[in-house]
Amino acid sequence: METWILDRRDVAAVMALVGRDALMERVVERLTEGLADIGHGRRELSPLRDGFERSEPVPGILEWMPHRDPGDSITIKTVAYSPGNPERFSLPTIIGTVARYDDTTGALTALMDGVLLTAVRTGAASAVASRLLARPDSRTLGLVGAGAQAVTQLHALSLVFPLERALVWDTDPAHLESFARRAAFTGVPVQVADPARIAAEADIVSTATSVAVGAGPVLPDTAHREHLHINAVGADLVGKTELPLTWLRRAFVAADHPEQARREGECQRLAPADPVTGLAELVAEPQRAEDRRDGPTVFDSTGIALEDALAMEVFLEVAAEHGLGSRMSIEHHPADALDPYALQPVPAAASL
Repeated sequence: METWILDRRDVAAVMALVGRDALMERVVERLTEGLADIGHGRRELSPLRDGFERSEPVPGILEWMPHRDPGDSITIKTVAYSPGNPERFSLPTIIGTVARYDDTTGALTALMDGVLLTAVRTGAASAVASRLLARPDSRTLGLVGAGAQAVTQLHALSLVFPLERALVWDTDPAHLESFARRAAFTGVPVQVADPARIAAEADIVSTATSVAVGAGPVLPDTAHREHLHINAVGADLVGKTELPLTWLRRAFVAADHPEQARREGECQRLAPADPVTGLAELVAEPQRAEDRRDGPTVFDSTGIALEDALAMEVFLEVAAEHGLGSRMSIEHHPADALDPYALQPVPAAASL
């Protein structure tokens, strides 16, 4: 059995052939459908992710995120969060690969890049949550953190709201200076604004930062619009948070994975009795979310493997439509399944 591989050129071709907007819209809708399945009990939520945390040479973590669709497939993403990457190694902060296995045989059926996929599905998840919890007429988006994730946050949200401006802040002047150029394709005007102004003027805020453990909050609990909705995207490490606890306690809080959010998201600071609603429940019963739109709301986005599995489906579908990818025999399937040494003949090495 061969493995279908989408390398970086194939992933770039998928985006070029479909277009950024159409690709994002397909992922948004696929996530909506998949989360609704969970909310209606037709699909199971992904297990908790796990990983290895490191402190040297720079803090970070490498995690594995599994999801199983019984009788069909198992999808596992390995993803590393390394905030020192851009400056030290000219690499993305988030690097990963996504593998898919046949649920019956365990054979590796597909393998692809996870960098673009992670950015797209994270933006799409915020669009799904915001479409439920934010007011439909939201016109001002605030972004605290102007790195790679901020680009797809703005992109996804610009496709589901009539955004007229984006107020952006980052502690890194280079990130702040380059953001308008990187996000110009969205057509949304970008203005630099400090976090207090963002909190006061935005209808929706997405926080996606590399703040150190214990160094938050990055958004002050100051004057704000009564209906402000926040997408807290920066959950990467236990102890790393971005929002004021006072805000979290008075807001209606939804999470993509409530148990995971209580372990490593914004919700890790809440008491066990404090309510956290699963995003899947709201997708299945949207009226519950709509009833909350006039008050403060938070989406605690920790990232779940279901999102990766669904986004991978979109990429694979486009690749199939256009004949992209390559097939490679990665696994050793011996001629005799009971004899691991039943290898294909290998030419003898030339004599020296």
